[in-house]
Amino acid sequence: MECALLICTASLMERRRKFICATAVGAVLWAGFVAGGVRVLLNYESAPGPVAAVPNSWPGSRVPLAQDRMTLVMLAHPRCPCTRASVGELARIMADVQGQAVAYVLFAKPANAGADWDDTDLRRSAAAIPGVTTLTDEDGAEALRFGAETSGHTLLFAPDGRLLFNGGITETRGHAGDNDGESAIVALVHRQPVERSQTFVFGCRLPAPGQPTPLTLAER
Repeated sequence: MECALLICTASLMERRRKFICATAVGAVLWAGFVAGGVRVLLNYESAPGPVAAVPNSWPGSRVPLAQDRMTLVMLAHPRCPCTRASVGELARIMADVQGQAVAYVLFAKPANAGADWDDTDLRRSAAAIPGVTTLTDEDGAEALRFGAETSGHTLLFAPDGRLLFNGGITETRGHAGDNDGESAIVALVHRQPVERSQTFVFGCRLPAPGQPTPLTLAER
């Protein structure tokens, strides 16, 4: 009887040991999975988007260049969740420059997109900013002229057409708050010196002319 009890007890202890080991291994694997996922997300947030050849002076654009103040142009994807932060920073910039610059946000619309493809909350948010005009960029023609390939790409031009700033106005993808791009634009509009006139751009890829509608992060 005692022998059988000892055998049973040993069997239970062995099962418990195996259960604890399996639980520990599972916990380690789960922690590694979570850490890997966080690392991928952080890498994605901090990875800048591509930029094409940006002109040093005002290109042949249907957007009018202001003659009495600076002109700001942002190229945007109307469905990019990351660009909400860029539009938010644009609102801060326009509040700070107090009418010393005019701004245009050009929302890309692929040739194969429906009529309401760029009719989004993001565009309406941009249109609500005082001093900002929103326009539809048919088939990405304007983005091509300005050398923009990533949503949120922002450029500032002097009244004589000189390019003063080129880049993004968020620190990372979808991150709102103080950043070098915003600070540079505000300083330039106020005729102050800046340390950087070019920054990385963070956002979804803009539709290329003649290409199918690209998917944003939210749509993937």
